Amino acid sequence: MVLEIKQQLRLAQQLIMTPQLQQAIKLLQLSRLELINTIREEMETNPLLDEVEIGESPDEILKKGEDTASVSKDEQTSESSLSESSLLEGDRKDFDWDGYLKDYYRSSGLGSYHEEKEPQSLENISHKGVSLHSHLMWQLRLSDFSEKELEIGTLIIGNLDSDGYLKTTGSEIATMSHTDEETVERVLKKVQEFDPLGVAARDLKECLLIQATHLNLDNTIVGEIIKNHLHLLGNKNYKAIVKVLKVSMKDVTDAIRVILQMEPRPGQSYSDEESQYISPDIFVHKIEDEFVIVLNDDGLPRLKISQFYKEILKDENLQQRAKEYIQNKLQSAIWLIRSIHQRQRTIYKVTESIVKFQRGFLDKGISHLKPLVLRDVAEDVGMHESTISRVTTNKYLYTPQGIFELKYFFNSAIQRTDGDTVASQSVKEKIRRIIQSENPRNPYSDERIAEILKKSDINIARRTVAKYREIMRILASSKRKTL
Repeated sequence: MVLEIKQQLRLAQQLIMTPQLQQAIKLLQLSRLELINTIREEMETNPLLDEVEIGESPDEILKKGEDTASVSKDEQTSESSLSESSLLEGDRKDFDWDGYLKDYYRSSGLGSYHEEKEPQSLENISHKGVSLHSHLMWQLRLSDFSEKELEIGTLIIGNLDSDGYLKTTGSEIATMSHTDEETVERVLKKVQEFDPLGVAARDLKECLLIQATHLNLDNTIVGEIIKNHLHLLGNKNYKAIVKVLKVSMKDVTDAIRVILQMEPRPGQSYSDEESQYISPDIFVHKIEDEFVIVLNDDGLPRLKISQFYKEILKDENLQQRAKEYIQNKLQSAIWLIRSIHQRQRTIYKVTESIVKFQRGFLDKGISHLKPLVLRDVAEDVGMHESTISRVTTNKYLYTPQGIFELKYFFNSAIQRTDGDTVASQSVKEKIRRIIQSENPRNPYSDERIAEILKKSDINIARRTVAKYREIMRILASSKRKTL
């Protein structure tokens, strides 16, 4: 085989993403909190980024000359570099910094550029609750235990899950504590008497039995049902319990009422998990007959280009290396500011389109939610579906009907018998309302719910009803039945 070197001329199309486009895409899919963290990180690494001072209006910024930074005129061909003349002279023709700054500040709310806010009252600051582990350890130290028993008790408490159940065996604890299983079992019985009652149980049956024993009901019908017929209680097969125990239905129902008042997850009231609060990215307020969209800029740093470093650039004695460094940082700062501005404008346009499509939902609630897909909004705002998908990810909208993720407004369409369509989320809500209005003693089956929906011109199969019911975490009719 002879190896040769040849030249070939080939024409091919290739998609090249500029650094500015990559940054814009990255910022677009960030949530509000992630965006704030990203801006803070950029401010730490880029000395040319400054935060606008409180009470400083765009007019004052323009007066100081802090808006003169601009990129080159032809962005598509030379956006990777900035000319020295554009940096020093500030070509306003390329980018309207006047309009940008005013619009950037005005988008944060109606009226003034900045509102003074009172500090949060100390009474409104939530207090972190006591964890289950610390609550049980406090009781363990107050108990009359030897050093070895304290060690065993600590191992038991350390192996409890968030619901208060023991997730290890007595033999494993005995091995870890270098003792016998009888000693472990004796300590475990004492720990099971701690508050909350039923803690340190190995399964649901033991948890309920501990509570029944505390009520002196372990040798009654209550204890018998828990010990031997818990599966019949779970299936709500009360007639079988009556038949097996040979007692009246009244005795069984009285016992079941006592069991239902017990706590199957004793540790949940001592959960140390902090509540996750949602801060909406967009607010939609109804003013008279119109919906007004306001972007939530609360806590979002308002950026400007540092005048100090632009003055340094005018120094003729500035070293070339220092000038290149400042110019690169200036370029990055401008890209970031413009990318944030573009992100806010895109979110606004997408939200405006969603509000237009889902006006019925905003006025009347979930029953008027319309079928909507990403393609509909993409065609309406003139963007690609992937852009709409990024915008609606991890973004939350405050509406008169509550706070919803932007993804919530996109639903598949279900064909009605009258030729119209209805959103799948609206069908789920109808199923929920049908179940809420049913007779608890004779709940509707999935087949019956499908028949009721058919009367409303919604023709779906029984298995679709079952699928939606499971998505909403609603039990089957046999388990919804009550006495």
